Amino acid sequence: MASSNFIDYVKINCRSGKGGAGSKHFRREKYITKGGPDGGDGGRGGHVIVKGNKQMWTLLHLKHKRHIKAGHGEGGSKNTSSGAEGEDAYVEVPLGTVAKDAETGEVLFEITEDGEEQILVKGGRGGLGNDHFKNSTNQAPRYAQPGEDYEEAWKILELKVLADVGLVGFPNAGKSTLLSVVSAAKPEIANYPFTTLVPNLGMIPYRDHQSFVMADIPGIIEGAHEGKGLGLRFLRHIERNSVLLFLVPADSDDIHQEYKTLLNELKQFNPELLDKDRILAISKADMLDDELKLEIEKDLPKIPNLFISSVAQQGLTELKDLLWEKINE
Repeated sequence: MASSNFIDYVKINCRSGKGGAGSKHFRREKYITKGGPDGGDGGRGGHVIVKGNKQMWTLLHLKHKRHIKAGHGEGGSKNTSSGAEGEDAYVEVPLGTVAKDAETGEVLFEITEDGEEQILVKGGRGGLGNDHFKNSTNQAPRYAQPGEDYEEAWKILELKVLADVGLVGFPNAGKSTLLSVVSAAKPEIANYPFTTLVPNLGMIPYRDHQSFVMADIPGIIEGAHEGKGLGLRFLRHIERNSVLLFLVPADSDDIHQEYKTLLNELKQFNPELLDKDRILAISKADMLDDELKLEIEKDLPKIPNLFISSVAQQGLTELKDLLWEKINE
């Protein structure tokens, strides 16, 4: 997926349809001169509906389509015939999309299942025809309800990548390399910070034809929760992961401190992230001998940890076993 094609935030203007007016019609036939009211109801206006599509990974298709309009309901007619409903406007989105009100920031709903539908903006109700208003004292009502007006509002759609495992680490920690080795994903890899500018997803094959999804989240820097670096834009993707895999390179000045800094950025962004299962992998471990590994282990945080090397293919089977165990706990 080209970086320019990954759009995870759009602001769209939505207008529902107005409801059709109720009819004031009276029944008039050759031998029935005063047949009474028979005006039908107006049809409701079309909704703007958000629908989940598991085949989609980005909001790119909405980048240049900022105005969504539903159809208006038709008016009622004689013989108590109701007007046709306005055509609903569907907005298809990837799973993991959150809808918000642009004015208040309120979260309206989240799409997590394929085919799931949620109404983003309701269409106006159709008006009742005069048939509804007849009674013993008013047998010929000459009025009907108008249809409700449409609603128009700005809404925000925000994508949080759905994955079983989220890779957390500073820029250039080896996350993209790991993903490219254990999956079929081909993220851009180079020896400089911020090579990864968008989340990359990889399907990781496991034993007995099973698999799980890993997301390479763009590198965090200290102060990311304040919007520094790639900041808040990508921290939200971590909220949707079941297990967090912290990746710290073996040549780091202080592995434990680097892990604590990463953890603090997540805590400052959303304290609930600390409730997720965490695993620490020391990457680029092919440069370490057994004696050095033992020395490093003494100062590691008290969470499941292991040494791996993506280039030398060391520890990857053990890593997948540990991830699978945590995902299925």
